[in-house]
Amino acid sequence: MSGIYIIISIVILAIIAILAIYTGISKRPKRLSKLAMLAFLLIIVGIVFGDNRLIGYSFMGVGVILAIIDIINNLKNK
Repeated sequence: MSGIYIIISIVILAIIAILAIYTGISKRPKRLSKLAMLAFLLIIVGIVFGDNRLIGYSFMGVGVILAIIDIINNLKNK
């Protein structure tokens, strides 16, 4: 059962990475925004608390939503 949580987490992180690459990351590494750091932290916390479905999925869901909001904000600022 915990294997499913790990697979879901990897898929979510892969989607975020693909979106980040698609939006055009320059060769020079940029610092993550505070919102992106919070999103990444919440996803990691969701993985750690994966034993409890409600808490784990809640943290991961909020993290993904914050990551999407950050991506949209970065696209609007360009």
